[in-house]
Amino acid sequence: MRTSERVRYSRFPVESGALTPVASPADVARRATATDATPRIVFVICVLAVAARLIFINQPYVDHWSWRQSDVATIARNFLQNGFRFGHPQIDWAGNAPGYVGTEFPILPFIAAVCYKFAGVHEWIGRIQAVILFAVSLPFFFLLVREIFGSTAAVWASFFFCFTPLNVFAGRSFMPDVPSLSLAIVGLYLFLRWVEHGKSSSFFVAAIAISLSLLIKITSIIIVVPLVYLMCADMSALSKAATCRRIPKLLLFVSIALLPSAIWYWHAYQIAEKFYPHHFFGAGGIRIESFSSYRQIAQQTLTSSLTPLLSLMAVIGLLVAPRMKYSRFFQWWLAAMVLFVIVLGYGNRHLWYQLPLVPIAAAFAGAACAFVASKISSRVIAVTLSILLVSSFTTLAFWYVQPFYQSSAAQLRDAGLELKKVTPPDALIVAADMGDPTIFYYAERKGWHFLETDAIYNGNPDDSEQAIENLERLRRRGATHFVFTKNTFWWLQSYPEFVAHLTNNAKVIEATPEFRIYELITVAR
Repeated sequence: MRTSERVRYSRFPVESGALTPVASPADVARRATATDATPRIVFVICVLAVAARLIFINQPYVDHWSWRQSDVATIARNFLQNGFRFGHPQIDWAGNAPGYVGTEFPILPFIAAVCYKFAGVHEWIGRIQAVILFAVSLPFFFLLVREIFGSTAAVWASFFFCFTPLNVFAGRSFMPDVPSLSLAIVGLYLFLRWVEHGKSSSFFVAAIAISLSLLIKITSIIIVVPLVYLMCADMSALSKAATCRRIPKLLLFVSIALLPSAIWYWHAYQIAEKFYPHHFFGAGGIRIESFSSYRQIAQQTLTSSLTPLLSLMAVIGLLVAPRMKYSRFFQWWLAAMVLFVIVLGYGNRHLWYQLPLVPIAAAFAGAACAFVASKISSRVIAVTLSILLVSSFTTLAFWYVQPFYQSSAAQLRDAGLELKKVTPPDALIVAADMGDPTIFYYAERKGWHFLETDAIYNGNPDDSEQAIENLERLRRRGATHFVFTKNTFWWLQSYPEFVAHLTNNAKVIEATPEFRIYELITVAR
C-alpha cells in the first residue's frame, strides 16, 4: 500500500476484515449510552403518551381553554355549512355580519370540516389532529436529543416530553399549538440531518415542515434562532469555498420556509382590515408587562405547566449538559423563548404560548439524567433511582394536569344547546358570557358578546347606564335574544337599573340554575 493510501485509510480501523469509519465524538457518546432495550422503552413511552391523550378525547369544549377551541371549532363548522372557502375563515360573534377574520393558516379546521362531511360533527375529530401530529413528532424529538446529548438523555427527554402536564393537555386540544410545535421539531431534526449529511430529502422535508409550522402558528418563528445556530456552527467548520456553495441552498431553504407564511399572513391581515369585526387572531399580544405579570407567568410555567421536578432537573441539565458539537442548540432555543415571553408579555398570559418550553426543559432534564447515570456504577442504585424518578414525575404530572380538564364553560354549553332548541336559526344572541364563544358554537347561532365594541368583548359594564346603551345599540342592529349564564348572574344584583330595563323590554323564556334566556322585544332598525 502506498504512503498516501496508508494516510487515507488510517482513519478506518479494521473490524472483522472490513474497513469501518471512525465514529465522531457524538456517535461514541450515543453508542456508549445506548442499550438494546432503548427502542422498546421509547416505543412503550410513545404508546402510553398517545393513550394518555385519548382520555376524554370526545370531551365538549368546556375546559379552561374552551374559548380558543370553540373559535377553531366554529371556523370548522362554518367551512362545512357555508362552503369550503379556505381563505375566508368565519366566527359567529360578529352579529349579523359574515364574521370573516384573520387567522393562522386554517388547515386544521378545514381538515376537520372535510371529516365532518363524512362522520358528522364531533369534538374528537378536532382533537385527534393534535394527537396524530404529536405522535409523529415523537421519534424526531428522540433523535434530535440523541444527536445532541446522547441516547440516555434522549430516552429520559422523551419521557418528560410525553407526560409534562401542559403538553398532555395541549396535545389533545383543538388548537394549532401542538401541531405547529410538532412540525417544528420534525423540521429542526431534519435540518440538523441535512447540515451533517447534506441529503436533499432531509433539506426539502425540513423546509416544508418548518413552513407548515409557521403557517399553522406564527409564534413558532422563534425556531429561527436554533436554526441560525445550526447554520453558523456548520459553516464555521467548512472552508470558504464550501460555505459559498451552501449559501444558495440556505437561501432556498429560507424561501420555502418563510415565503408561504408571508403570503398567507398578508392575506389574513387584508381579511381583518376589510371585514367586520376587523379582528386578527393574536393581535395585541406584543406588549411588555409588569414584573408581577412575568413572575406569575414564571410561577405557572415552573409548577402547573412543567411540574417543579422537571423544572429543577432542567436547570441542573442546563448546567451539566455535555459540551459536544451542537450542544448549545437547546440553549439558543431557550434564549429565544425567554425573549419571546418578555416581548409578548400580554400574549403569554395564555399558558399555551409557553408550550415550546416543554421540549427544551425535557431535553435539559434528559441531559441531567444522563449525567447522573454516568456517575453511578451500581445497576441496583441506577434502577432504584429511575423507578423513584418515574413514579415521582408521573404522580406530579397527574396532580397538575387534572385542573386543566375541569369544566369552566359547562353552563355556556348548556345555554347554547338550549338556545338551539328555543330560538329560530336566524336568531341573533346577545350573551353575557365573559367573552367565551362556546355559547355561540353550541347554539349554532350568531350574535355578540356583551359588552362589546365592534364585536370584540369589552369586559364588564362600568354601570347600568353603559349596559343599557350597549344593549339598545344591539337591539337596533337586530338582536333577538339575551342570555345570562351562571358566571354573570352577579350582574342581577350589581346592575339593578339594567335588569329593570331588560325586564321591561324582554320576557324570560327559559331559566335554570345555569342560565337565563330572554326574548327581546324587537325595535325598528
